Amino acid sequence: MRKLNKGRKLSRKKGPRKALLRSLANNFFLHERIKTTEAKAKELRPIVEKLITRAKKDTVANRRQILRTLIPEMAKKIFVETAPKYQDRNGGYTRILRLSPRNSDGAKMAIIELVKQ
Repeated sequence: MRKLNKGRKLSRKKGPRKALLRSLANNFFLHERIKTTEAKAKELRPIVEKLITRAKKDTVANRRQILRTLIPEMAKKIFVETAPKYQDRNGGYTRILRLSPRNSDGAKMAIIELVKQ
């Protein structure tokens, strides 16, 4: 029985799954909106929300923590552009919009985007 195991495996082992989510996070902050499968969007949401919450307080420790996940260009963008927009908001920075299934394999698709301030 799978009890108290949080998160989805996304049909990958730990390393490739971590790399996938990092790549999705970098692309998300680059475009501020990405189209992906619903499962990946649901897994990405808590990662992105925690990064934005951490970036709201600009300290050396927070910069280093964010650089563990994001590339330097995206880390700079999150501190300079994204986090200041949500300074007065306590969470709920993203929204997931469900789309029609993908034609090729019928996978549930979704768009994850930043909520406008």
